[in-house]
Amino acid sequence: MERGVTVSRRDVWVGMLLYPRHTLPTAAAPVLVAAGLARHAGVFALLPVLAAFLAGWLIQLGGVIADNYHNVVRHADDREHPAFIHALRAGVVTLGDLRRTIAACYLAAILAGTYLVYVGGLPALVVGVASIAASLAYSSAPYPLGDHALGDPLFFVFFGVVSVAASYYVQAAAVLGGPFPLGVAAGTVTIHVLVASLPVAALTTNILVIDNIRDLDFDREKGETTLAVLIGPGWSRVEYVALLVLAYAVPLWFRTRPGFGPWVLLPLLSAPYAALVAWWVIRARTHDELIPMTPQAGQVLLAYAALLAIGFAV
Repeated sequence: MERGVTVSRRDVWVGMLLYPRHTLPTAAAPVLVAAGLARHAGVFALLPVLAAFLAGWLIQLGGVIADNYHNVVRHADDREHPAFIHALRAGVVTLGDLRRTIAACYLAAILAGTYLVYVGGLPALVVGVASIAASLAYSSAPYPLGDHALGDPLFFVFFGVVSVAASYYVQAAAVLGGPFPLGVAAGTVTIHVLVASLPVAALTTNILVIDNIRDLDFDREKGETTLAVLIGPGWSRVEYVALLVLAYAVPLWFRTRPGFGPWVLLPLLSAPYAALVAWWVIRARTHDELIPMTPQAGQVLLAYAALLAIGFAV
């Protein structure tokens, strides 16, 4: 940080920690898709949708703040986040503030999840506990998954497949008279639910892919092995495009299935913008050029999810 530059509490909490242009799309997308598909299947339920969104968003916030906390604990002079380090040294925020906020996020998520457990029973409890554990495991000792090239599959599974399937299940349980045992619960999650989760998983993972390409040099300096460090920026961009192709193939698959009309192709309307963002990601070479790409990838995710939800529901 340059001398005389100040960082406000709002800069820290909103711009660096809550990061709504990132966390809100990734929390909303799986719930939107699950709600649209539930409406198609006749099992839409509003309260479980709202509770699933709130619990999911709070768990993500806990994980994001925990990631920042563990990063500064391990790397007190981190060159990657100079403004955040400056804020810590100036007392704008303290490590104690971060610890209390992490605990508050998870506690609030548990409170929101209590209703989901009431509706969905043991399966909802298992998903909730596993999701909290996964959000902590991304950056926490003794083996932070994000630092060992496992962040991408973690995002794909939990922010995509698990989030969509769980959001759909709690609606089905509420409408069909759950909670159900684990085996019966799995029966409510059909092949349509699992396939619908894939574009959410792919586009959410792409947000992390951009982050990892952008921060590659810093991660190498800190000895952290993200997937981008392991395979390099070129192959990471190939990963980005492959995940994008997967996402936009899913509506075509649904169009071939009985009971799904041409409205399921609505997500293709977001393809031009998605392609433009992908082009920027491919062309960008500097850290500063890639910074705006993360929220733009979040916009792609949110637009796609909203259009797919409408396509299912109509």
